[in-house]
Amino acid sequence: MALLHDEAIEALLEGTSWRKDGRTIVRDFEFANFNDAVAFVNRVAVDADKADHHPDILIHSYRKVQIRISTHTEGGITMRDVELAKAIDTVV
Repeated sequence: MALLHDEAIEALLEGTSWRKDGRTIVRDFEFANFNDAVAFVNRVAVDADKADHHPDILIHSYRKVQIRISTHTEGGITMRDVELAKAIDTVV
């Protein structure tokens, strides 16, 4: 899959809570408590497994989750990453 250019990434992420950070796209989430954060991560895991595309997930400060997505085999951001980000947005 081809890497996306910065302009394309910005256009595809416009109007979302995702942002470009180096060679990844990132979004931060905050939940009411730890259990809600973990439940969200588990829902993300289901979609990621279905897509066979696995983001880096960090649970921190007991109720915050950060998700970073990139296509490691390509060394950057592809449409596959944007599609996974959109899928994650539906499970919030």
